[in-house]
Amino acid sequence: MQTTYKNVREAFHSIPERASAIPSASYRGLAHDWSILLIADSARVCLQNNNGSYAVNDSIDSESVQLKLTASDEDWLMLFSDEPPAGLQTLFGGVMSARVSVEGDTLFFDQNLFLLELLLGTLKAVDPEPVTAGVPQLENITGRYINLTHQSLAYRVYFEEAGSGIPLLCLHTAGADGRQFREILKDPLITENYRVIVFDLPRHGKSAPPAGFIKNPYLLTTEFYVSFVMCMVDALQLQQPVIMGCSIGGRAVLHLALAHADKFRAAIGLQSALFADAGDNSAFSGSRVASLYRPDVNSQELAAAQVAGIMAPNSPDKHKWETLWYYMQGGPGVFLGDLFYYFIDGDLRNGLAKNIDTDQCPLYLLTGEYDLSATPEMTAELADEVNATHFEVMKGLGHFPMSENPDLFKSYLMPVLDNIREKGTD
Repeated sequence: MQTTYKNVREAFHSIPERASAIPSASYRGLAHDWSILLIADSARVCLQNNNGSYAVNDSIDSESVQLKLTASDEDWLMLFSDEPPAGLQTLFGGVMSARVSVEGDTLFFDQNLFLLELLLGTLKAVDPEPVTAGVPQLENITGRYINLTHQSLAYRVYFEEAGSGIPLLCLHTAGADGRQFREILKDPLITENYRVIVFDLPRHGKSAPPAGFIKNPYLLTTEFYVSFVMCMVDALQLQQPVIMGCSIGGRAVLHLALAHADKFRAAIGLQSALFADAGDNSAFSGSRVASLYRPDVNSQELAAAQVAGIMAPNSPDKHKWETLWYYMQGGPGVFLGDLFYYFIDGDLRNGLAKNIDTDQCPLYLLTGEYDLSATPEMTAELADEVNATHFEVMKGLGHFPMSENPDLFKSYLMPVLDNIREKGTD
C-alpha cells in the first residue's frame, strides 16, 4: 500500500483539496446540500457539501447527517492509497466486501455514489495524456447491421468484425456493448488467425430494441440469450466458431457449451462463475439493485460507479474511464434487466454445469484477481466442477479485462488462442 497520508484524519481533511481538482465534483454537488459522517477507529469527521463547495470539520451533529460511512483506520487508508487491495479499490468495492458499512439514507447513497467515489475512493479524475498530431488512420474494423427474425420478432442488430480465419464470436458484459472488445478487433496478432466478431445484444449499443418493447419490462433470460446467440451464429453462417464472453457473457458461454457443445470449437469464459452473489440485492425486485431503474436516480452514473468497484485500481486511466463511459450510456432498465440473468435466471448451482463436455467443447477460464463479482475462488470452483481445459487468475485485472487493460489481458488471451488454433490443426 502506498499512501501519502500520515493518518486517517489527514486523509479525511484532504477531501476538499481533491474536490477542488475536479470541477465536475462541484457541478455534481449543486443539486442539494448534505452532510456525511466519516467514522474510523481514530477519527470522526463530517464531510459537508454546500452548493458544490466541500468542507470537512470535526464538529459533528450526528442527527443532521444523511449518511454514516464506517471503516477501520487501516481500510480507510487503503481506500485512499495508490495501490489498494481487492475489495477496497473503490468505496463501493468496500461496501461489496463488507469492509465499509453504510448507515442512513441508502437512496441518498445511490444518488450520490458516483460523486462519493470521486471524493473518497481511488476512482480519481485524471488529466488526459498529451497526444501529438499525426496522419489520420482508418482502423480495419467493419461495422454493419443484420436484420433477422427471432421468436417472431424482428431485430436490427449491429456487429463489428475484423480479420480472417477461425471465427471468434465475443459477448459483452451486462449493460454495455461490443465496444468493450475494440482492442481485440484492432490487434493484428489476433486478426491474422481469427475473424473476430462482436455484436450488440438487442437494446444495447447500436442494436435497437424490438417493436413494442415499451409494453413489457426487460428481463434477460437464459433461454433468450442462448437462442439469440445461436440465431446470430446461423445468420452469419459461422462454422465451428470460438465463443468468448465476459461477465454475463462468461456465464452464457457455459450455457452455450452445455446446450450446443457440438457447434463450437471452444469456449472462453472471462469472469465466469456458476452464479453471482447478489448480497443485499438477493430479493432483486424492489431491492437496492432496483435503484438502477428509478426516476430519482441517475441510473447510468450509478451503474458506472458500481462497476468501478470491480475493476483493477491500476488499470490505465484511459481504458478504465472509457469502460465506465459505456455504462454511462446504457438504455433505461437495460443493465437491471441483464442482471436478472446474472443473479437469478442464469444461476448454475443446479448441477447442470457438470454436464458440460469439455472434451467436445474445450473450456478456457480466465478471471481477474480484482473481481468481487465472479471472484477467482468462484471461478476455481467452476473449473473444478466442469473439469475445465484451462483456468488462470489474471493478475492486475478486474471484471472487464478486455477493455480496462487490454494489453495486459492479451498477454493471457494469446496463449489460449494459440492453443485452440494448434489443437485445430492436430
